[in-house]
Amino acid sequence: MMLPKQVKLVEVGPRDGLQNEPQIVPAAIKIELIERLADAGLPAIEVTSFVAPKWVPQMADNAEVLRAVLAGPPRRPAVSYPVLTPNLQGFDAAIEAGAQEVAIFAAASEAFSQKNINCSVAESLKRFAAVVDAASALDIKVRGYVSCVVACPYEGAIDPARTAWVAQRLLEMGCYEISLGDTIGAGTPASIQRMIEACAAAVPIGQLAGHYHDTYGMAVANIYASLELGMAVFDSSVAGLGGCPYAAGATGNVATEDVLFLLQGLAIECGIEMDKLLAASQFISRHLGREPASKVARALLSRQGAR
Repeated sequence: MMLPKQVKLVEVGPRDGLQNEPQIVPAAIKIELIERLADAGLPAIEVTSFVAPKWVPQMADNAEVLRAVLAGPPRRPAVSYPVLTPNLQGFDAAIEAGAQEVAIFAAASEAFSQKNINCSVAESLKRFAAVVDAASALDIKVRGYVSCVVACPYEGAIDPARTAWVAQRLLEMGCYEISLGDTIGAGTPASIQRMIEACAAAVPIGQLAGHYHDTYGMAVANIYASLELGMAVFDSSVAGLGGCPYAAGATGNVATEDVLFLLQGLAIECGIEMDKLLAASQFISRHLGREPASKVARALLSRQGAR
């Protein structure tokens, strides 16, 4: 078994992590968090979401945050700052704010698609095709997300072939990479590998990414299982921020600190500095008034405090 020698982490904390926080996080805090993450070495940071503020009030400052980040100190010129654009209206607003990469999201579950965006999976793909076409005309990269890739809170287990079908549609549409989301964190190494094997038969493994929630404490194990199959891109969220309003009890995305600790233990390069990542984790956790959800962050910060 040969694991990848290098892995790319896509930081989703500023968007996916913060979007469901009950308290509105000021734009200045979001901007500083993003700058701290970039300085820690994260090569891709999902900045915000261009959705209607009435649906996601936390993202009402999307244009302000994106403009500030793009105009900020160029410490890491190679960092990409994708933003979520669920429709053409959101795409146009993102482009006006300077977006250079966007993301769209579909689901492998019909019930989840209806609950989340009030349309069928097929209808959602039609909507997104218009976004991808508009992005292509402007030479803007598009990343695709698939939710509920192994299980759905409404339908239960999801057939891997269904997930593979949606992933293939997004690839054919023009997405350069497809992020496979275990939205309710119910995946295990076995179910995750079955899902990846099905998807890799339709989409090259180099264009697949893992997006795992840690509801049952399986996210790091699922990442290792994915590494075994050659996957080398993973989404993670600083301090373990996040959750899903449509999935009862779903805790946050896997913590970036926990993934980095795993990669360091496997001698897999990712270019991220743990000390700076921990500082970013502390920064946002203090603002939110709680400890990081990351076990690694708690252990390492506790050790630092004991010195």
